[in-house]
Amino acid sequence: MMSWWRGRLWRGAVGPAPRSGRVIRLTGRFVAEAAQGVIASGDAGREFSGVSIDTRTIGPGELFVAIRGERFDGANFAAAAIAKGAAGVLIPTRRGGSLNATGQAVVIESADPTRALQAVANRVRRESGATVVAITGSAGKTTTKEVTAELLSTSYRVMRNAGNLNNHIGLPLSLINLRLGQQVAVVELGMSHAGEISTLVRIAEPDVRVWTNVGEAHLEFFPSIERLADAKAEILERAAESTVLIANADDDRIAARVGSFAGRVVSFGIDRPADVRASSVVDRGLGGIEAHVSTPRGEFDLETPLIGRGNLANVLAATAVAVELDVPPGAVAARARHIGPMTHRGEVIRLARGVVVIDDTYNANPAATRQALAVLASEPAARRVAVLGEMLELGDQSVSLHEDIGRAAQSAGVEVLFAVGGQPAEALARAAASAGLPPDHIRYFPTSEAAAEAAAESVRPGDLVLVKGSRGVRADRIVDRLRAEFA
Repeated sequence: MMSWWRGRLWRGAVGPAPRSGRVIRLTGRFVAEAAQGVIASGDAGREFSGVSIDTRTIGPGELFVAIRGERFDGANFAAAAIAKGAAGVLIPTRRGGSLNATGQAVVIESADPTRALQAVANRVRRESGATVVAITGSAGKTTTKEVTAELLSTSYRVMRNAGNLNNHIGLPLSLINLRLGQQVAVVELGMSHAGEISTLVRIAEPDVRVWTNVGEAHLEFFPSIERLADAKAEILERAAESTVLIANADDDRIAARVGSFAGRVVSFGIDRPADVRASSVVDRGLGGIEAHVSTPRGEFDLETPLIGRGNLANVLAATAVAVELDVPPGAVAARARHIGPMTHRGEVIRLARGVVVIDDTYNANPAATRQALAVLASEPAARRVAVLGEMLELGDQSVSLHEDIGRAAQSAGVEVLFAVGGQPAEALARAAASAGLPPDHIRYFPTSEAAAEAAAESVRPGDLVLVKGSRGVRADRIVDRLRAEFA
């Protein structure tokens, strides 16, 4: 499986150097031309202060784009947007109606406002002159995005997409912010179905692509993990010879697919030879992780407060991007020391009476949950407590994958286990018991609200508590309850 990078390692080529970001005036004329629409009324030269798709949060002077969803039609809210101070609205063709007579805002009509939004974002992306870095993977996308943006910000003006604005609507909303003159955009590309990454690559036209890993996520929408990997491989599409792919050398499914990439491959990894590689790894548990990192442009000792080998891989991916864009290794090392976890993403919370909570409740899939359990296993504590919420969107494999996690929890030295959710969570609990965890140390709850009260009553001074689950399970409520109990 190693032939994918042999002969394609870094050969001294220079990465896509970020240019001076160009400030772009987002006017009615600019939007109409990019969207292949027409200005039905209003001043074509009027400039918009931003773009919004939500009348609840729209700001004065912004452009309202009337997205049509499964349960709503944004065009029905265009008048409300104008009433709240929108400087313009982008609506479906022939939906202007009385808006054309108001004279209060620029009315732009286009056949499909969603495609129009994407086209505007693509034009801003092209005319800005910015370098675009796009990140995908089954786990760690957001952490990799945040670390990458932090490392690049030592040398450049950087824009990153906020939160999880990583789909066919959120990505365009993020890219439009390049009109403000940033030199680099760091964005994540999310997906749950085949074809979605392809659409996002078309919109973003990334100069640098990062593929972190392939894991059991969104299997509800794929017949196998191999087909999921094929969908992730859409990150390879539309590449030029100058395009760079940052690829995980330790992931066999990535290795099997990167041979088709038209650009240049730069690898990162821990266990296998790679362009950017960590060695002499020291896992300090909740204190973070240390390693010696070699890159094509120098070596350095890495210290990061981010916990676990999964996060080490994320930092290596970000380091590979930074080195490609000519950030000195010393600057990478200095900034990495101070990059902590985002809220609900491996956040270590030290509470009263020696209780420590690992809040990893933003989302969950099997690979990420195993990594979190490995962190729990590595840290000494009076007791190791795991509160594991159901991992959603796993399809027909859901029960068996939850059973695997139940056995992994027992192997990780978990002494008290709370399983939260539906039938798969019950299967997790049963598997942990079958693996040898005493049944009276295992409790099952259908909801996080019920589990929160039980956890608050059961946790003792000195306990180390991992709380992890998919967003839909709302395991963050358990963390909130523990915070209140041990304030």
